[in-house]
Amino acid sequence: MTKRQTLIRGARIVDGTGAPWYRGEVLIEGSHIAAVGHGLTAAPTAVIIDVDDRYLAPGFIDAHCHDDLMFLQQPDRLEKARQGVTSIVVGNCSFSLYPATDASRENLRQHFSGLLGETRPDEIFVDFDAYRRRLHGAGTALNLISLVGHAALRLAVMGYEQRAPTASELQAMCSLLSAQLEQGAAGLSLGLVYPPSAFADTEELLALGRTIRAHGKLVAAHVRSYEAGLIPAIEEFCDVLRDAGVAGLLSHLQSAGRPNWGQVPRAIDRLEQYRAEGVDVSFDMYPYPAGSTLLGQLLPASIFDGGLAAAKARLIDPSARNKLRDWIEHGGPAYPGQSKVSLIGWNNVRLSAIGVPALKAFEGLSMEQAAERLGTNAFDLMVRLIDEDDGQTGIILFQLDEADLRAACCNRLHMVGSDGLPRPGTRPHPRAFGTFPRVAGLLRRDKQWFSIEDAVRRMTSVAAQRFGLQDRGLLRPGMAADLVLFDDDIADHADFDNPTLPPSGVSHVFVNGGIVIADGEPTGQRPGRVL
Repeated sequence: MTKRQTLIRGARIVDGTGAPWYRGEVLIEGSHIAAVGHGLTAAPTAVIIDVDDRYLAPGFIDAHCHDDLMFLQQPDRLEKARQGVTSIVVGNCSFSLYPATDASRENLRQHFSGLLGETRPDEIFVDFDAYRRRLHGAGTALNLISLVGHAALRLAVMGYEQRAPTASELQAMCSLLSAQLEQGAAGLSLGLVYPPSAFADTEELLALGRTIRAHGKLVAAHVRSYEAGLIPAIEEFCDVLRDAGVAGLLSHLQSAGRPNWGQVPRAIDRLEQYRAEGVDVSFDMYPYPAGSTLLGQLLPASIFDGGLAAAKARLIDPSARNKLRDWIEHGGPAYPGQSKVSLIGWNNVRLSAIGVPALKAFEGLSMEQAAERLGTNAFDLMVRLIDEDDGQTGIILFQLDEADLRAACCNRLHMVGSDGLPRPGTRPHPRAFGTFPRVAGLLRRDKQWFSIEDAVRRMTSVAAQRFGLQDRGLLRPGMAADLVLFDDDIADHADFDNPTLPPSGVSHVFVNGGIVIADGEPTGQRPGRVL
């Protein structure tokens, strides 16, 4: 049977290596790139696309996001496809939809719901195989790479208890992790500020890391602090990588809160020192001065010892509440680490996703503004939201410095990850809708942070190498035909007031040879798969 062919002519080819672009043609045959060159011939039935000197690059790889649930609910993944993204890494920051036991299923459902809104019981899976079968059954437009969330392992074995595991519990977690890796999961993700992952000690992390090493995969980590404790948090992670002999990806490198600005160059120097000592570590980061998370991240992790119900009980205890209010608003030694609110103020905490109908109108307002309209104060509003919204309120934190952001995004160890938190019907962070056109457009063309070749490299081959995608990330004969065609004036339009506006300048997106975006519009094809 003759394979379908597509011939792309007149392109400026940016091949993903960082080498200068060149003009040429690309022949796609079936799901792979058959030839790259000049004067290529194709079958009479081939589709011919004359691209008028637009850029042709490998499909963009989102190295860090939280689209696990949206792959089930919206398999066409249009907000990512329109950006030129062809492969997406999910399961980050300890949040994955698997593995679950009968006993842990409800805890895992609540845990995932806290980040991305209400998750149904049938959207929690016993293992990676079950998740993959569901995805393949419905079809998906884009490729998915999945990490195993550390929280799911802990919940399956220990629940929400804040303690070290016993020897048998640790072995059970390692065995459960090993089973997911054997089924094809790409590695492990830690979320060392998110309970219950935050409750892990070094010995637990080392044991899990050694399990990863045995399978030749990697560990990604949201480290314990991005505030004053950033450097010690990096050192803890890199020490685990070194001692376990495993490769690692530090998630969204940043330094949060004005008193901590300026730390990123020192953090990068520390990472380079570890690399000089033989530690295989790199990092991802999104190109925005604000982050996004769940409202519970304003509280110390210990408040969640025992789970959400235990946290709610502590929040209504008068003595605990007063102590907590003082720490959140003023900081101090009452709890470990720095309070985010004490660093940036309630006015820099914006409500982005609320599941309570009576409070949904406050999405898009700061905590200070919403509290004023309700005739209350921001702390009491936070407590109300955690209670009534079951910990599912999403927030945006305006906490980063432009110089730090540029230092991270322009470093050689950097790869692009949107860290998007897709949640339909809310006012999410614009990074879910604009990250990749922002890198290829605004930051490359207008701010001149990097060349087009370097921008593409950060969005393609760097992530492909990190996640072991041997047939993606480069535009070469024999590689999978994941490709994006875009104009020089590519641009993101989503901002914090209009966060879901689609980008412009991406004309065609190919996934495994199938066209998911043609002339800027979705085709409805679903040629993606779980990698």
